[in-house]
Amino acid sequence: MPGRVEGKVAFITGAARGQGRSHAVRLAQEGADIIAIDICKQLDSVPIPMSTPDDLDETVALVEATGRRIVAAQADVRDYESLKAAVDDGVSRFGRLDIVIANAGLAADGDAVEKMDENLWRDSIDVNLTGVWLTGKASIPHVIEGGRGGSIVLTSSVGGLKAHPNIANYVAAKHGVVGLMRSMAVELAQHNIRVNSIHPTQVNTPMLMNDMTYRMFRPDLEEPTQADMAPISQMMQALPVPWVEPEDISNAVLFLVSEESRYITGVPLPIDAGAMIK
Repeated sequence: MPGRVEGKVAFITGAARGQGRSHAVRLAQEGADIIAIDICKQLDSVPIPMSTPDDLDETVALVEATGRRIVAAQADVRDYESLKAAVDDGVSRFGRLDIVIANAGLAADGDAVEKMDENLWRDSIDVNLTGVWLTGKASIPHVIEGGRGGSIVLTSSVGGLKAHPNIANYVAAKHGVVGLMRSMAVELAQHNIRVNSIHPTQVNTPMLMNDMTYRMFRPDLEEPTQADMAPISQMMQALPVPWVEPEDISNAVLFLVSEESRYITGVPLPIDAGAMIK
């Protein structure tokens, strides 16, 4: 029985681990070939470990284990030329591009607005918003050229739909993704290319599960743990869970890029365990 995206090609940013890796594997399981990129190095302004080349290699192995093909490259979403080179190479090998998932993002480190370091602000905006635009800029011409329509999914956050204190850099960038998504949806509708955004709550990935986040959630403790964070995190959701799994986000992405959502465009979709109704 054919998969839900059988024979299609997907370009995924931030694919070395976390949600990006999960998206790559899930779409491959449903028949897609994958073009994957990740920066695979540390940024000075990011206090948690970022992805590595070994992480990207593991994504490649997991996709290949499904029987699908994958082309992977180290590329920075802030660098248009490296993005374009990666997607151009993938399209030259696979012959088409149908799906774009602009997933790469930085963790929500920040401070009060008047105290925030300029590098924190700039890196968050550059990666979480400008990088999403550049991903579209590099990939959209290939989807249009295919003449088959397509689907683009931009990763935002519940922080793209509501405010959180002391991370205005992250919230501003993720709100900007919604505006970008809506503009892209209007512009690309004539080509039968749909554009939507996803808005996860806390997700069980390295971006959440780290000492920085534990301290953000539990500033009252000297050395908080994941278990210490869990009850506070659960208070942010309506459903009785502290976080969701990457696969939960990937299943929503799969729906949005499949024919099951063929008339859905311009929609911000929360996968939030009810965080938006709290």
